[in-house]
Amino acid sequence: MSGPTRAMILAAGLGTRMRPLTNDVPKPLVKVRGRALIDHAIDRLVDAGVTMIVVNVHYFADKLRAHLAQRRDVEIRISDETDTILGTGGGIVRALPQFEGEPFFVHNSDTVWAEGFGHALERLKTRWDPEAMDSLLLMASLVTSMGYEGRGDFLMDSDGRLSSVPEGRLSPFAYPGACIVHPRLFDDAPKGAFPLLMLWERAIERGRLFGIRLDGVWMHVGTPEALREAEEFLADLAPV
Repeated sequence: MSGPTRAMILAAGLGTRMRPLTNDVPKPLVKVRGRALIDHAIDRLVDAGVTMIVVNVHYFADKLRAHLAQRRDVEIRISDETDTILGTGGGIVRALPQFEGEPFFVHNSDTVWAEGFGHALERLKTRWDPEAMDSLLLMASLVTSMGYEGRGDFLMDSDGRLSSVPEGRLSPFAYPGACIVHPRLFDDAPKGAFPLLMLWERAIERGRLFGIRLDGVWMHVGTPEALREAEEFLADLAPV
């Protein structure tokens, strides 16, 4: 397989919107269809040929470490953020040396999707062009998304190039939490905590942020209500 073989899973959030389910466990360990959210992410990455995953930890870090230690099918490295909250961008910057200058996947720990045609992460790998792109994002149609309450994240043209959504407009696409990034995206990144969106906006200015459409149904599992909806939807897909 070509394409990235390393990944980072963002798992250091506090999971406040998922309470009370996260009163005593981190959100990545909340279960969907009997399997922890983070295991859904790891399974997809392993299926896509990833051999090393960095996971950042903060909230109930010891419980997440213990759970991840049970995985034997992929090398997992911990990026410890128990000293501070770094946000999505700052968390990746702390872990950046682990990727040794190579492009890598970034995957949220609270995203689940039902595949449509093909496999989304394989399609990301096929479309990835490190010469033209600083980041390639999976983009989910709002029409086929669950648990998302926003107004869309980016506009996408016919070539897949992404742009910001102008004030007062809506976008038909949301970012479902999976992408490929090149380390150059983090050149001159801020120190400390900051959102990854800040660097994506810089990439938009350079014409180097792209997306591909998810062919499937995305479930943003961010609240107990969204978790119930995802469970019911996936149960209907399960073979009888």
